[in-house]
Amino acid sequence: MTSLNEQHRIGQQALAPLPGCRLTDLTDLPRVGFRGAHSAEYLRGRDFVLPDAPNRAVTQADNSQVARLSQTEYLLLGSPEDQGERIADEEVRWELDHKANYLLPRQDSHACFQLVGEHLSEVMAKLCGVDLSPQALGPGAVAQTSAARINVIVINSSTAQRPSLHILCDRASKTYFHEAVLDAMQEFSGMTTDDSLNPRRTAPALPASLKGSV
Repeated sequence: MTSLNEQHRIGQQALAPLPGCRLTDLTDLPRVGFRGAHSAEYLRGRDFVLPDAPNRAVTQADNSQVARLSQTEYLLLGSPEDQGERIADEEVRWELDHKANYLLPRQDSHACFQLVGEHLSEVMAKLCGVDLSPQALGPGAVAQTSAARINVIVINSSTAQRPSLHILCDRASKTYFHEAVLDAMQEFSGMTTDDSLNPRRTAPALPASLKGSV
């Protein structure tokens, strides 16, 4: 069995900057949501740094992500550095009390991908009618839109060293969306690494019946 340390090391290699772009499936990393008038107070008490406005995201010190989806709703994405342990712990320790802070399980409702490298806006332009270029969707910005004809949440998680997008979609559409992104990546030497750390492979073509619809 591969140790967590080995998984982390291999995962870091999988996300290393490469020519073109790379798609990684992060669906198995923990994620959770909170909603309510007291959610911000609760999360600050748990030492999270929160975005100051809706449709913004903040990368935490441990490389987990906190995205603010509305005035009172927050989405937390686990970090590969700790295999999402911090976020998993937040879901386990939450208890309903008299305050308006409600848990929103997101592990089964959403799939999560990370797209890194060059040509990210060009890849997404093949799938989405909204401008997701760095000029329109800068680092820390969040877009709730549609891509490949399904609803998605796109988080610009870029750093100074690496362009990056986190993309969430309905988990039932995971395979379809994965193949749609891979098809869009082909022009840019796109590669993929899944969450089980399989060797990277060349992106397969999307079925011809879907090419005109994404």
